[in-house]
Amino acid sequence: MTDLGAPALRPRLPAFGGGLGARMRRGNTLPILAVLAAVAVAWFAGAIYLNAPRTIEAFERQDLDWTFTDLVGATWSMDRPVLPTPIQVLRDLWDNTAGQSITSRRSLIFHGWVTMSSTLVGFVLGSVLGILIAVGMVHVRTLDRSLMPWVIASQAVPILAIAPMIVVVLGNIGLTGVVPKAIISAYLSFFPVTIGMVKGLRSPDPLQLDLLRTYSATRSQVFWTLRWPASVDFLFPSLKVGVALALVGAIVGELPTGAQAGIGARLLTGSYYGQTVQMWSALMMCAVLALVCILAVTACETLVHASRGGRR
Repeated sequence: MTDLGAPALRPRLPAFGGGLGARMRRGNTLPILAVLAAVAVAWFAGAIYLNAPRTIEAFERQDLDWTFTDLVGATWSMDRPVLPTPIQVLRDLWDNTAGQSITSRRSLIFHGWVTMSSTLVGFVLGSVLGILIAVGMVHVRTLDRSLMPWVIASQAVPILAIAPMIVVVLGNIGLTGVVPKAIISAYLSFFPVTIGMVKGLRSPDPLQLDLLRTYSATRSQVFWTLRWPASVDFLFPSLKVGVALALVGAIVGELPTGAQAGIGARLLTGSYYGQTVQMWSALMMCAVLALVCILAVTACETLVHASRGGRR
């Protein structure tokens, strides 16, 4: 007679307790929330510490009796704080996006689009240049030996040092507006694409290369049949790094030109007039733009892998 009480035959009942919490611990949600909470606590505490001297000085000038609660409230509500709170930054970001027309020069969406246009042009130029350099270095040994040291050395030059030079030189030959900023973006973004593509194009197994040579495959056939498909997994991570660097290059390119529009212009205006909240909201907009760019590259990566029959 079968023992229904045997452990192997006991029915398993679904566990209802802690299901959501268990899924959060297994995924990325809980770590991300924990990091955000730690950053928020440190940010609010830093606002108190950095804004306290000016607040105490204001209390003493007005000969006011104050408590620690008064100090905290005052440091978190200053018009021009040394370090604004996250609430102040988010409020200013909301007022200058949803609260303004997108064609207004007060709108961060308007300034963000100006910066994004230079970013996209520079990113495309840098990516194409990086891919072409990588293909040349993989197929021509002389280029590999001669170009790679210069590619690496190019990133040792501080972008803040050469950005004004690029702007001035191009301005003297009549190239202004988007072009100088796009070239600075391309200068920063081509490097990770070049390194990633060199690694990707050289990633196929030597046995696979020997097999294609056995079938008398040409260089172009080897490239399109083996090297290029193998490099896709290296290309998109490099593009994600490159597009973020292109955004940084576009903002840096706006600083020496005294631009009237763009995220760099907002940062300059906030610096000139001591509008720290405006500067922080512009920086927050930079983070949003970078996130949008990386998500766009990720979406392209997903589509490419889906077209190849893979899953991401």
